[in-house]
Amino acid sequence: MTVFFSPEDTKTKTLLDFFGQQTVPGVTWNWQPVPKQQLFRRAIGRNQAALATKADWVWFTDCDLMFRDNCLDALAEALQGRQETLLFPEVERTTDLLAENNPMLQAGTTEPQVLDIDTTSFTSRQISKATGPLQIAHGDVCRAVGYCRNIGLYQQPVESFAKCHEDRAFRWLLRSQGEPVSVPGVFRIRHVAKGRYSGNETRSRLRTRLRVWQSRRRDRK
Repeated sequence: MTVFFSPEDTKTKTLLDFFGQQTVPGVTWNWQPVPKQQLFRRAIGRNQAALATKADWVWFTDCDLMFRDNCLDALAEALQGRQETLLFPEVERTTDLLAENNPMLQAGTTEPQVLDIDTTSFTSRQISKATGPLQIAHGDVCRAVGYCRNIGLYQQPVESFAKCHEDRAFRWLLRSQGEPVSVPGVFRIRHVAKGRYSGNETRSRLRTRLRVWQSRRRDRK
């Protein structure tokens, strides 16, 4: 498991130090410190991971996704013999958009710890393409093309979190929206306010309201 982070973010560093001490069979922790300007452009870390991987498959994801019971073991079985360039889990279970004071988000704010989570508030959602946190790419493809390696804009550090369009470009480069694969235990926590909404306060409020509107519109479909 590779995580890119900024050492300036002391809370994240403390969290990774804690989990680095946890022993999980079959899992190797790989913490990659980078300047925050590189972290603010999501494709930079993904590209480094893609080019360096020795894995058969790489799951590009975000920090709000959870791999719960039997998720990775079932995925390993499902991937046997498959040769597609890009896959995605056909179903994920998500929360509604949670406010920052929601008990689920507050549970782990005191100190790093291993927590279980109540999944009764999660609902199933059918996935139609390999979006940002749900991209499972073939290792040979990753080593050959990286992650938007030759698109200069997506490899340039920035001073604040950049809007993440890289997953669309990655699909375009691979000429694939991805193929669905049956994987259990894919859960994602959705936030009203995202950490990357920083800088201009008026813009951040507008983006948060737009995010809530988009979520309600999607849920009504």
